[in-house]
Amino acid sequence: MSAATTPARGGLRGFLGSNRGREAIEAYILILPTILGLIVFTASPVLASLYYSFTRWNLLSTPKWQAFDNYIELLTEDPLFWITIKNTGYYVLGTVPTGTVLALLLAIALNQKIRFVAVFRTIYFLPVVSSVVAISVLWLWLYQSDFGLVNELLRLLGFRGIRWLSSVTWAMPAIIIMSIWHGLGYNIVIFIAGLQGIPQDYYEAATVDGANAWHKFLNITIPLLSPVTFFVLTLSVINSFQVFAQAYVMTRGGPVNATKTIVYYLFQQGFENFHMGYASALAYVLFVIIVSLTLFQFWFQRRWVHYEL
Repeated sequence: MSAATTPARGGLRGFLGSNRGREAIEAYILILPTILGLIVFTASPVLASLYYSFTRWNLLSTPKWQAFDNYIELLTEDPLFWITIKNTGYYVLGTVPTGTVLALLLAIALNQKIRFVAVFRTIYFLPVVSSVVAISVLWLWLYQSDFGLVNELLRLLGFRGIRWLSSVTWAMPAIIIMSIWHGLGYNIVIFIAGLQGIPQDYYEAATVDGANAWHKFLNITIPLLSPVTFFVLTLSVINSFQVFAQAYVMTRGGPVNATKTIVYYLFQQGFENFHMGYASALAYVLFVIIVSLTLFQFWFQRRWVHYEL
């Protein structure tokens, strides 16, 4: 019998009986709980939320299908939605650029060979591993108008105290300052890792050519750190658009909706007013905004991110 007509030996049964097949079966069994968890607790709620965004539902009654009514009302008839978009955009513009620049400068300082550098790195990273709620409560006390530490320092410097959390003008800047402080440590660690990945040969060659520290920073550090900077910016934008706990704990969205963000508004609609369909529509509008901005960042990064000199 020729080789072309010889029946294939083994096949699926042979593979399953082999060592490689048994290892594959064991691997699938081990990851099965994770896959089931993702399906039950992530994929299913996401798909259910998409369905509910086209319905009117208050958790008690049967969901009533109403097509795109929630989205139309959201975009054309709800002025509070646009206020939350403006507030969220203000927060993103306040936290992302400032937090990124501060993290880069501190990372450069902490990357130097100085005494107790490990202690300083730990101190900067401690807020990151702390609960956002706990940090918000701490800063709630720091911002107290009458006896808060921030106003006491201002008075020592000869300035008048500020009603940080009860002023329409200062409430959002107060949350922005706290959020920058809270997230600074994570970005510092990422930037330090990027700085340590830059070959020292470039700096040595630049020194031989007579370049000063500023020229090295502009022509070596910034270009070779651009992939890390892109990662930090992208992650910061995504996280900033989802701000919630700070506004919930410190201001409850006030005063006069000055700190009401889109996620806080989503929470109110879903879990205070029980407009679950409307809240689901809000969630998907936020999803579209974040995905669109992320895709734009990935497109635009081709213009400024350098993976080699």
